[in-house]
Amino acid sequence: MTSTFRYLPDTKQDQQDMLDCLNIQSIDDLFSDLPSSIKLTEELAIPKAIPEPELIKKMQQLSLQNFHANQYPLFLGAGTYDHFIPSVVNHIIGRSEFYTAYTPYQPEISQGELQAIFEFQTMVCELTGMAIANSSMYDGFTSVAEAAALAVSTTKRSKVMVSQAVHPESRAILKTAATGPGYQVEEIDLTTDITNIRDMQEKADDQTAAIIVQYPNFFGSIEDLLEIKKIAQEHGALLIVSANPLALAILQPPGKLGADIVVGDMQPFGIPISFGGPHCGYFAVTKKLMRKIPGRIVGQTTDAQGNRGFTLTLQTREQHIRREKASSNICSNQALNALASAVFMSALGKQGIRQMATLNIKKADYMARQLTEKGFSVNNQSPFFNEFVVTLPVSASEVNHKLFEAGIIGGFDLNKDYRMKNQMLIAVTEQRSKQEIDQFITILEGL
Repeated sequence: MTSTFRYLPDTKQDQQDMLDCLNIQSIDDLFSDLPSSIKLTEELAIPKAIPEPELIKKMQQLSLQNFHANQYPLFLGAGTYDHFIPSVVNHIIGRSEFYTAYTPYQPEISQGELQAIFEFQTMVCELTGMAIANSSMYDGFTSVAEAAALAVSTTKRSKVMVSQAVHPESRAILKTAATGPGYQVEEIDLTTDITNIRDMQEKADDQTAAIIVQYPNFFGSIEDLLEIKKIAQEHGALLIVSANPLALAILQPPGKLGADIVVGDMQPFGIPISFGGPHCGYFAVTKKLMRKIPGRIVGQTTDAQGNRGFTLTLQTREQHIRREKASSNICSNQALNALASAVFMSALGKQGIRQMATLNIKKADYMARQLTEKGFSVNNQSPFFNEFVVTLPVSASEVNHKLFEAGIIGGFDLNKDYRMKNQMLIAVTEQRSKQEIDQFITILEGL
């Protein structure tokens, strides 16, 4: 049967019966209304259909050509990181009541999902030091653009300033998103590995709606949020901080340093690399901005009998009934990955997450010190978290090729996005062993 039928086993007679029912001669007649100028005149350049068992074998053979973090030690970060994920995470999110769940509009049948989201919001607030967090965003990169839109809507100003030390993909999405509302995006220069405070001061003016920085920044370095907040306050602008949630287990929360909006990506907390997605963004604000927050918020309440319960309590209603006044087009949330992050945080607890963050700092520091002792130049002048920049004797692509031959996935080539020739961004998470780090350095020495 498998050699005869494909996925939808309709026979020639089935097809003819359908054509007769429609009173047409051939399948091509279904497309007779289409202009010939837009019709394809040749066969599609795709292989002929094959039976499903053969297709599965073919796809498995192709998948074996991939190399991943379970095979090779991974020193590539730049926004997606190789972190430990407790087995309980997949056990929970693999339950049918969770992995098939959509946005819980009906609280009477969604209490488990609603409570999980409520706990997620609570833990995000604890990490960021902010008053309110929503039920999640699609990822940390688009969250930056959503934060900018909120700032422009709130301040009624026309310019957003963003540090060049913010992730290149975040900045690219921000510029794309700005074309709709029509606000200007101006980039702030760098001073080696951090934002140039003087350039920020010179470019800020009375039309600046927000200043956006990353914490730690794209190069792994820690920005001085207090100093940046002073500049934002001087010009009546909001401070938007894109923060790594794992780093916040050790660093001072942005909310305690004056941030108005804190966004980021929960990928370090229980979400696998998965070739770059899907992720889960978080979005936290001060109480003053609560009614401007995109997406929705799950709140805690009591039912008629006084029992604890959860429900959707706040949405930016303009998305539904006054679309011309909407500040966001986000109308859903990343519930399954938010649940994964909530389970991760619950499983490790405050001390476990702090210990994990500490290992990231210590292992990255060990590798940077070893490289320095071997004569390599580490560019970071400011304290860094689990990433740093090293100058290489040859191009980063050549180094990565040599590393791959030795069974190691190397770092991020900075030449593409920053024109930083022969410089590599290296990520060292708690997953990397001393042996793996030393082997990486030995290969560099060989160059």
